[in-house]
Amino acid sequence: MIVVVVVTHNRVNLLKRCVEDVLLRTSPKTTEIIIWDNASDDGTQDYLAGVNDPRLRVVHHATNIGTSAYAPAVALTTAPYIVELDDDVIEAPHQWDRTLLSAFQRIPNIGHLAADLKEDPNDSAYCYLKYVKQTRNVFVPKEIDGIRILEGPTPGGCAMTSREVYARVKGFKQHKKLVFWHETQTYVRDVRKRGYRTAILEDLKVWHAGSPYYSKPSPAKIAFHEHRARLNARKDLAKKAILALPFATAVNHRYKLFAPPDEYEAPDFGRAWE
Repeated sequence: MIVVVVVTHNRVNLLKRCVEDVLLRTSPKTTEIIIWDNASDDGTQDYLAGVNDPRLRVVHHATNIGTSAYAPAVALTTAPYIVELDDDVIEAPHQWDRTLLSAFQRIPNIGHLAADLKEDPNDSAYCYLKYVKQTRNVFVPKEIDGIRILEGPTPGGCAMTSREVYARVKGFKQHKKLVFWHETQTYVRDVRKRGYRTAILEDLKVWHAGSPYYSKPSPAKIAFHEHRARLNARKDLAKKAILALPFATAVNHRYKLFAPPDEYEAPDFGRAWE
C-alpha cells in the first residue's frame, strides 16, 4: 500500500540510522522500500548489501543526480501511497507509516502531508521550520476528525502523497543543471496549484539530522545554498523597496501578493563530525 523512497549520497552514518530506526520501524502497510544510492563511495554499498528486508530494493546509480533521483525512483514502484523520506531522518516512532497513512486517508482533499520535526537545535530544518511557524504566519492550525494539522506549504523530510495526486501534477520534477535542489518545494507548489491542501501532521514527529552539525555538506549542496542566498538577497531588496511605499504593506498583507522579505539567520551549528 505504501512505498518509501530514500535518496542518499555519501552519508552512510546517517543512512544506517535511517534504515534501522525509521525504515525498519514501518508497519506491514509499507510494501515497497526503494533506496537510491547516488554513486556513494563511503561504504554505503557494502552497508546496504547487508540489510535484510524483502521489501527493499536498492538502486546503485553510476553518477550523482542528487534530488532529481526521486522521479526515476518512484517510477520503479506501484504502491498507491508514496513517502519521500530524507536519508537524514534518523528516528521515527514504531509504525509511523501507519499513522501518516491513516491521517492522509481521513483528511479531505489532502495532497501532501508531512511529519512534524522533533525539537533539535542542531538541525537546520527544525530551526527554520520553528522560525516559519512563529514569525511567518504561513500555517493555519486546524483539527479535522480529531487530527491536528498545520495547513500550509509543507516541508520535506518525511512526507506522503498519493499516486493519484502524483500523476495529476506529473510527479517530482528533475533539474537540468543542479544536482542538489529543493524538488519537494516545487512539488508542493504544483499540488497547491491543483487545489489540494498541504499540511504538517502535528501528531507525528520524526528526528531530522540535516545540518552541517551532523554531516559534511556536499559541494553541490553548498553551491545551491550560496546561489539561493544571492538570489533571495536581490529579491528581498526589491520587496523592501516596494513595501516602503505608502499603504504597500497593508495591501500586500490583505491580498498576499508576495511573501515578505525573509529575515531568518541560521545559527552556527558547529561540526560534530570533525
